[in-house]
Amino acid sequence: MIIDTNENISIITREKATVIELVKKLEALYPKFKEQHIIVKLSGLKSIVLEDIIEFLRISNMHRSSKKSFVIVTETFDASKSPDEILVVPTLKEAYDVIEMEDMERDLGF
Repeated sequence: MIIDTNENISIITREKATVIELVKKLEALYPKFKEQHIIVKLSGLKSIVLEDIIEFLRISNMHRSSKKSFVIVTETFDASKSPDEILVVPTLKEAYDVIEMEDMERDLGF
């Protein structure tokens, strides 16, 4: 797992860990990221199934309830099949756009 922090956003990139291992590491290190927006890049996985995305649901819900964005970036999963509670986008640029939009919504009281 590679961690890059840029202002108020932490980008967590999966290297060799399975999705379950990545989620466990993320949960263990969560206090370090809880004040920042989180982008999880699932690069290098040839296929991602709904069950893989759902592994992130608990941490995503917890993070979003504290008014911070949690976005998964992967090109190998159809985002329309993702539960509404978790955001999945195909590119890092779109992840940044989602965070920007959610920040605006929070500023407007939504």
